[in-house]
Amino acid sequence: MENSQKDVVILAIESSCDETAAAVVRNGREVLSNVISSQIALHTLYGGVVPEIASRKHIEKINQVIEEALTQAHMDLTEMDAIAVTYGPGLVGALLVGVAEAKAIAYAAGKPLIGVHHIEGHISANYIENRELEPPFLCLVVSGGHTHLVVVEDYGSYKIVGRTRDDAAGEAFDKVARAIGLGYPGGPKIEKISKEGNPEAIAFPRAKIEDHPYDFSFSGVKSAVLNYINGCQMKQIPIVQADVAASFQKAVTDVLIEHAMMAVEEFHMDKFAIAGGVASNSTLRNGMRDACEKKGVKFYYPSPILCTDNAAMIGTAAYYEYLAGRHDGWDLNAVPNLKLGER
Repeated sequence: MENSQKDVVILAIESSCDETAAAVVRNGREVLSNVISSQIALHTLYGGVVPEIASRKHIEKINQVIEEALTQAHMDLTEMDAIAVTYGPGLVGALLVGVAEAKAIAYAAGKPLIGVHHIEGHISANYIENRELEPPFLCLVVSGGHTHLVVVEDYGSYKIVGRTRDDAAGEAFDKVARAIGLGYPGGPKIEKISKEGNPEAIAFPRAKIEDHPYDFSFSGVKSAVLNYINGCQMKQIPIVQADVAASFQKAVTDVLIEHAMMAVEEFHMDKFAIAGGVASNSTLRNGMRDACEKKGVKFYYPSPILCTDNAAMIGTAAYYEYLAGRHDGWDLNAVPNLKLGER
């Protein structure tokens, strides 16, 4: 940004699942504050996110989180150029809290309202720490609800080349963690115990979808784990939790890496990024880094705090919408099944 241009400061809100978050972002890549109120402890009691509880908690927390974000940034609403909010995909009740809040603030403060796609936010998290990163590049988005392989053609312009046919990678982690008695949240727990296990101990399947080489399917590997556990129980063979976790984790990460590298070659990409909650998994990161190095591809990833749901990434995505002159009317609504690239 040249100094002659005015700074663009955006207040961003994220409430798509079980994190209530607000951030203040300047010029798309400079995070002045990033406040996250997590509900993990609350939902652990139920073994997963309970939508009604999530919505209620967002209502309790959202004003505090926004006030804290403004305080940490040493700014007030009058200094914001726009108000941004995640409007999909996600849990409808949770999204509605953020959308209603953003609309109220934007209306009261007389600021433009920018609705942001949650996945676009995850992809944009890479711009915060890698200020030199610019499209085009290939990005793998792996989270609890999504597994997408995306060509980022330009800011706000995406082409999905692969997606999961059934479970998202993070969802499979959660279900397997529950099955082997690790509890919720599954991803971090499987990653931790896998360090003590042998990833070659059990041969779990790696699904291929013949007509769509970049698509993913994780329900098969999840079922294979459940069948393995049942088989051991019936034959009274002891189950080594760490080996099951490590072998499962390797089955999932191998497929993610293989598909990503195939796409890097086919689309002649020299830049590759990962994003989403599962992108903080060290086995996946290290595997991707090695694979990218072998191909001479530059590898980008956000730090773990920017992999989980946060509002800084929403502010970054919103900045490029703002520059493109796109904003929303007061009829902006939550769209729980919003597809990437749709408006």
